[in-house]
Amino acid sequence: MTTVHPYQVFLRDALPLTEAQATWTEGDGPLPALYLGHGAPPLLESSRWMDELFTWAQRLPKPRAVLMVSAHWEAAPLSISQPAAGTPLIYDFSGFDPLYYRLTYATPDAADLADRVVATLSGTWSGGDERDRGVHRHPRRGLDHGAWVPLMAMYPAADVPVLQLSLPTDDSARLIELGGRLRTLREEGVLIIGSGFMTHGLPYLTYEQFTGTGPEPGWSRDFDAWAGQALAEGDVDALADFRSRAPGMPYAHPTVEHFTPLFVTLGAATQVEAAVQTTIEGFFFGLSKRSFQVV
Repeated sequence: MTTVHPYQVFLRDALPLTEAQATWTEGDGPLPALYLGHGAPPLLESSRWMDELFTWAQRLPKPRAVLMVSAHWEAAPLSISQPAAGTPLIYDFSGFDPLYYRLTYATPDAADLADRVVATLSGTWSGGDERDRGVHRHPRRGLDHGAWVPLMAMYPAADVPVLQLSLPTDDSARLIELGGRLRTLREEGVLIIGSGFMTHGLPYLTYEQFTGTGPEPGWSRDFDAWAGQALAEGDVDALADFRSRAPGMPYAHPTVEHFTPLFVTLGAATQVEAAVQTTIEGFFFGLSKRSFQVV
């Protein structure tokens, strides 16, 4: 008996809805900025997580384009992916079912967004540092799994142009400033997404936790609870000082690239205090899925 993959079941139900979703217009006002946990290819095996992401996307107008800052592209100077239609996917993972290396997500041309991002970020964006002047247009860079995995659940018809912007630093203040430079794009129907994972202590997971058969680790619960409270209070200073203040460190983030896209999201917000809306909670293989939007 052939088993139907959960993503195929998801597509059967989701595609008619996403194709009927109204596209953003100026009358809708600025789109929110998002931070989400992108998981890994097995996200596409989790009916619950796919439904959470899809429902979130359905509550918003369909964006004119998506600008994604993913944990999996750390590069300076600032760089953008190649924007051509059908931008190839990067299968930047190992050890998963071969079917995940055959997946496609052929998005429309994002050249207009690429031009807007370059114009918006022209010149220096932090302290007059010459190293940060301009934006590099990468001729071949495709979409990594921090972009295409969650978007396959949010916009499964692949009918929204997608562009990636590199994560150029792990300095919280500079990333907040970068997000602030991108803020006006929200007024043009661009959905700005920071893509990471609220906790990402993969080296410290037990076999039971990694396979989803054991309780989530204390460091993951503690960091998640702390971050959730700081977000609810709009305490950007605490979040920016997470290395020193957050419980569960450094286990929750032995490297910080899955947390720091959050600061681009916060920087792109018009207001943070009392404006953060948590959209997804819970844990996946012991790691926090906490995701949110901010206006």
